Amino acid sequence: MEKEKEPIDRSELVDISTVKINTELPVEERIKDYIRQIKDPYHYIDHGVVVTIKFAGKKSFDDCLKDALFARDAV
Repeated sequence: MEKEKEPIDRSELVDISTVKINTELPVEERIKDYIRQIKDPYHYIDHGVVVTIKFAGKKSFDDCLKDALFARDAV
């Protein structure tokens, strides 16, 4: 398992319970709004616990998000 490159400053993380999803927005806008609110989708707080997201696959989180955004347009 890889170590974090920089220590995470807990005071800079967003508590996911404060993030509100506006279901009236189109999917692309919901994703943008989520990222705007959460600030760092790789690190946040959930029920008082610091959560760190990592991907073991070949694609990064950013690539997966882009694929999700553009796959809808291809249908």
